[in-house]
Order: sequence, then C-alpha cells, then structure tokens
Amino acid sequence: MISLHQLILRTDVSGMPLEWIHFQTAVKLYYAEQVAYTCGTPILSIRGGINAKTGCRSRINLNSIIATYGSKQTLHQTYVPPLNNPLLFRRDDQLCLYCGEHFLERDLSRDHVHPIVQGGKDVWTNVVTACKHCNSRKGGRTPEQARMPLLAIPFQPTYAEYIFLQGRNILADQMEFLSAHFPRSSKLRERCQ
Repeated sequence: MISLHQLILRTDVSGMPLEWIHFQTAVKLYYAEQVAYTCGTPILSIRGGINAKTGCRSRINLNSIIATYGSKQTLHQTYVPPLNNPLLFRRDDQLCLYCGEHFLERDLSRDHVHPIVQGGKDVWTNVVTACKHCNSRKGGRTPEQARMPLLAIPFQPTYAEYIFLQGRNILADQMEFLSAHFPRSSKLRERCQ
C-alpha cells in the first residue's frame, strides 16, 4: 500500500481528469455514493467503525483513480489554466529556454517573450522560464532584439496537462491515464514515458 499523502486522481464519469484529491475526500465521495467506478492500482484500505446491527467493520478500498458522477465537459473545452510560476517552471521542466540549463526553482523567473513594456501580455503563450541571468540580460527586449533565440515555443496547457503539472508523486498508472488525454502534439508527452 501507498502512503497517506499519495493523491488520488479524480475524473468525471467519462474518464476526463478533474483534480487531485486526498484520501479523506475520496472517502467522502464513496460515502455520498458519488463514485461511479475505480481504476488504477489499489493504494489504501480505510477501516471504519463497527456496524451495530451486523457487527461488521466498514472498509473502503481506494484506488489511484476514481471516477465520479457528473461532468464538467464544457470546462475542459474553454478552460484557461491559471498562470503561476511553479506551474510555468514545471511546464518548461525547470529549463531556462534561453541558455538551455536546468535550475532550481529559486533561480528561475518568468520572462515575457514579447515584453510587457512593448505591449506583451501575461499569458501562457507569451511566457517562458528563464534563469535570472538570462532574464536580466534580455531585459525589455524581444528575443530577436536581444539576439537570444528561444529553445521552444511557449504553449498553453490543456486541462489534462494542467492536472499533470499540478501533480506530485504521480504513480505510473495515473501518468499513463493522464497522458492518454494529452493532445498528440503535446510537449509534455515525452515526460510521461
């Protein structure tokens, strides 16, 4: 069995990834009869109290992936993930997209490809991970003006990619399940193998 800190991937009934939940939330979903089915590997067995009528102890076996009733299909089609530095740095794999070196999060910064001072926007498709040195060197210029070519084109993660980027200690079966929902051209696909 897995640690109590292992997160469970919650999906809608169609199998579309929704969020990461703690085991306590999963137990509440079981109790509220909101779990449609489970898949993935068994990760935890929760024992409850003893039933006064039957004398049996309750038990809920939790899997790494649970599907719940209801659907947020329209959410996935129009959803724009919130932009923040930790997710941006994970999207770019902690890599400065100017010098190509990997850095710790504390040594990274958000760079606007088309600088804000030149009318650029603070959106996924206009930001990349940059080490503090490269970001300072580039300043308020475009990569072309600074003669600092980008190593990759910035992209907005899909909802499934966003769920992947939020995850920590993702189990192999969860990774396989999530990557099946990535677009074929996803730049994150190779990290899931």
